[in-house]
Amino acid sequence: MITMSVFRSFFIIMLVGTFGFLYWFILNLEKKTSNDINSKKEVPYNITPKEILRNGNGIIFVETTDRMQPTSLELCAVESAARIYPDRPIAFFMKGLPDISSIEDEDRAKNRFPTLSSHDNIYLFPLRLEEVFRSTPLLPWYKKVNPNKEVYWTHVSSDGSRLALIWKYGGIYMDTDIISICPVPLTNFLVAEAPRFSSNGVFGLSANHTFSWKSMEDFVQNYNGAVWGYQGPNLFTRILKKFFCDIPEFKSKEDIMCGNITFTNPDRFYPIRGPTWKRYFEVWDKNPTFNSSYGLHFFNFANKEHYTMVPGSKTLADHLYQQYCPSTYDAIIRHKSTYL
Repeated sequence: MITMSVFRSFFIIMLVGTFGFLYWFILNLEKKTSNDINSKKEVPYNITPKEILRNGNGIIFVETTDRMQPTSLELCAVESAARIYPDRPIAFFMKGLPDISSIEDEDRAKNRFPTLSSHDNIYLFPLRLEEVFRSTPLLPWYKKVNPNKEVYWTHVSSDGSRLALIWKYGGIYMDTDIISICPVPLTNFLVAEAPRFSSNGVFGLSANHTFSWKSMEDFVQNYNGAVWGYQGPNLFTRILKKFFCDIPEFKSKEDIMCGNITFTNPDRFYPIRGPTWKRYFEVWDKNPTFNSSYGLHFFNFANKEHYTMVPGSKTLADHLYQQYCPSTYDAIIRHKSTYL
């Protein structure tokens, strides 16, 4: 029979053991938490383009001026891409941005553009041309050229930077006047702006693709900055014909294989052709569905009269903004600033 003293001794031993275990558990939990915190402090957040675009599936935009007040169309282009490609990084390179080396820097940059700040897959990076052109054929040209004497410097520097960025990282480049409406299911593609003529306003290539390198070599060897488009659409068309295929005519709505590159039908991004670009700012009896398109190019270079989307106007642009960049549209309706 267990005596009271034995029971009391057993109870005391159990109590001491329980408290001892709790003390050991709490002490080790504190050590683990401390180690986790220190570990996070020791490993900085890597916000470089190389890290963010490492998978080769990013969507890249470029702003080659110092302007830090994007138009509503530019913001719509970036927002629509973020919505259409939610699982892919959207990288907007802006020449006017200060250096970004931490997540705090990135947050500050994104917070300057309220309509973009809620999208976790949008990343802003400063555009440093010498850094972008490093290790490409474009660097010697860049060090020699005088931007002050160039007629189309904003455009040719953009033409060069998009080639270098896609060469290094791969992915899709888009001009900031393209509204994305459907994911492009292709990796290596160029877009026909017209029959047998390539656009360079949107294209996709894997990193280190031959087309990018050949284009950069031709860019330098046959440079002619006095002719608009010579380093852009004309360059792409030349390289495609010279090294990949004798571009055939489109016989239907299908795309064309040109070597290892898909040359897409104009309807993929140019269902409204260049000469009729003003139709985006007109009211249609019935809005088109654009079922064959991945994106819509607004031809901003041709818009010398500065047509803009007017909320409630029932124009095609009004409809597209509501559907594909609702944050930008809402900010315009509420007269909120789209940049700070």
